[in-house]
This record gives sequence, structure tokens and C-alpha cells, in this order.
Amino acid sequence: MEDKENVVVKGRRKRVNPWLIAGIVAAIVAGLLLASSVWTGRWSGKQDISENAVAANKAQGPQAWCAAQSTYDAMKRELFRRAAQVRGSDDQAYAKLADFALLRVNGPIARGIDDQLNSVSCSGTVILDLPPGVAVAGGRRSLSGDVDYSIQPAADGSGKVVRLGNADSIVVPLATLSRTSTPQPQQPVAAPDTNQAAPEQQSPPQPQQQPQPQPVQANPSFDCDHAGNDAEFAICSDPGLAALDRQMASDYQRALMSADRRQRRILERSRDRFLSFRNRCATNQCIAETYQSRIREIGDIMTGNWRG
Repeated sequence: MEDKENVVVKGRRKRVNPWLIAGIVAAIVAGLLLASSVWTGRWSGKQDISENAVAANKAQGPQAWCAAQSTYDAMKRELFRRAAQVRGSDDQAYAKLADFALLRVNGPIARGIDDQLNSVSCSGTVILDLPPGVAVAGGRRSLSGDVDYSIQPAADGSGKVVRLGNADSIVVPLATLSRTSTPQPQQPVAAPDTNQAAPEQQSPPQPQQQPQPQPVQANPSFDCDHAGNDAEFAICSDPGLAALDRQMASDYQRALMSADRRQRRILERSRDRFLSFRNRCATNQCIAETYQSRIREIGDIMTGNWRG
């Protein structure tokens, strides 16, 4: 009897075990599926957040590059370097002055992104304040103009490289830079001492001979020995005006070499009008502004934007 009962018990155990195992397996599978769905949802959410952050950084990055102080410093150095090239001299002096000048940009705007070059194109109104003691032709100490500029990392990893466009409104006047005269303060005159005896009468001091100003060495595009009017004399005595003359003459010759017949006629006809305006100028500022207008005019003729 005991053997039969053992057989029955064993048989019962064999019938119960498959259901129990199936239940345990089902619970495990359900738990895994639930955990997988929760994990997938969390990962997807994190991925969306990450992608949004990257997109936000891309949207902010270009504008930040356009308005960065390092960008302004590089623009300032490039403006002074170009002005020294136009002037044809004083490279080191211009580089030093760039360190003391102040540049700011009103309304910097990111115009586009080049993903291949990793560069950003910007534009804005550039205002350059010159350091004390120097001024451009006409006495101005602040220059401004609408400038396009692009920024990209330097190939050697040393920082950012800035390239400027349509910056002549600042570069050309900057080439006329010169020192401003500063009046010396007068020394106070000591009051006479009435308690002392009157000094012996001395012969009045002889007026000292004032040193004659040395002629300024300027090198315009024409021969100063054959200067024929007041404007040419002024150009020959002012390095800044001489630099403008060389720049204009270079642009004119380069334009003639690539001009078609119609453009050549316009260049030659407008040249006579420019000389007539320049020769009627009574101040250096007038001469400088006439040269600046002529340089822009030559560019407009060659690009088809001239309306004469």
C-alpha cells in the first residue's frame, strides 16, 4: 500500500510541474518585454533631447562667431594690414597702432554656413575708432562702413581666420593715417620778487631761429617735379594722399587691361571728369574724398553698376 501511495504522489508531482514552469517563464518574458519597452522609450527620449541640443548649438554657433571679440580683433588687424599695403609702407607702425585701436560691429548677422570649409559668412556695420594722436585725411578719428566678413578655423589650429569684403570705405581712408599735432602746454611765468634788488639790465634775448620743416617724402603715381597745380603739390607733400593716388592709378591700369571697348571709353571719359574735380579742391580732405569716390567709380564701371 505504501508503494502505491508513493506512485500516486509522484504522479501528481509530475502533472503539476509543467504548469508551474510555464507560469514562471511567462512572467519572466512579460517582465523582459516591459523592461525593454521602458528602456527603449527612455533611450529614444534621451536621443531626441541630444539631437535638439545639437541643432540648437548649430543655430547659435554661427551668430556667436560673427559677434565674438576674437573675430573683431582679427578684423581690426586685417584692416590695418590692408591699409599698410595700400600705403606701401609703415607695416610695423600700422601693426602697432592696430593694438590700440577699438573696433565694434553694429548688427552682426550670420549670412550663411559652408559645412565643407566649416566657415561662417557674416555682415554688419564696422566702426573703427583710432587711437589718440593719429587721424586720417580730413582729421577724422573714427571710420565706419558696411562690411562682409567670413570666419573659419586656421589650418594650423592657431585660431580663426577672418576674410573681409567691400572694406574699402575703411581701408582707403586708413591708408592716409598721420599723426595729429598736439599743442604743448605753456609754462607758468613766475611772479617777480619785489624784495630783491633789480638785476642788471641785460640785452634782450635774440629770437631763436625756428627750424624749417623738412619736406615730407611722398611718392604718388606721377612725377612731383612736374606738379602743375595746387592739388598735385598737396599730394606730393602728403604720404596719405600719395597712397590714395597710387591706389587709384593701380586700379585704373588694371581695369583698362581687362575692360571691353565700352568700359574703356567710360573709364577714359570719367578720368577727365575726376581730374577736373580733384584740381578744384581747396583742402586735403576734399582731395582724399575725390580719390575715394574715383576708386569706387572704377569698381562700379567694371562690375556694371556704374550710372553716369
